[in-house]
Amino acid sequence: MFTALALAALFQTAPATGPVANLMAYEDVVRCAGLSQAASELEGAESEAGSKLFDAALYWSLAASQAAQAAGRDPVAADRDQTLARIEAVRRLTIHDAEATTLLQRCRQRTPDLG
Repeated sequence: MFTALALAALFQTAPATGPVANLMAYEDVVRCAGLSQAASELEGAESEAGSKLFDAALYWSLAASQAAQAAGRDPVAADRDQTLARIEAVRRLTIHDAEATTLLQRCRQRTPDLG
């Protein structure tokens, strides 16, 4: 079931002209994984917000792995993409970069409630 949820992350909620138009780009899914992983690390898991960020990080990481697999990307390269996205996101969130914060909010809005 979780895999099905991860694949659902690949679809936008905005109306589109066809099924392909609804797909999130691989890079966008990886960016959400990196941002949510970084935010989770920075927040810590002790708070309710930290717990939700941890869930989002798990969700987007799995979604990015599924997107990479669906696109036929090399698994090692896909892992590297997520690591680089997380490192960049830590840097940007640490300096309170407004664009990174906005992107994180969008990713969190697209994350299903995992309970």
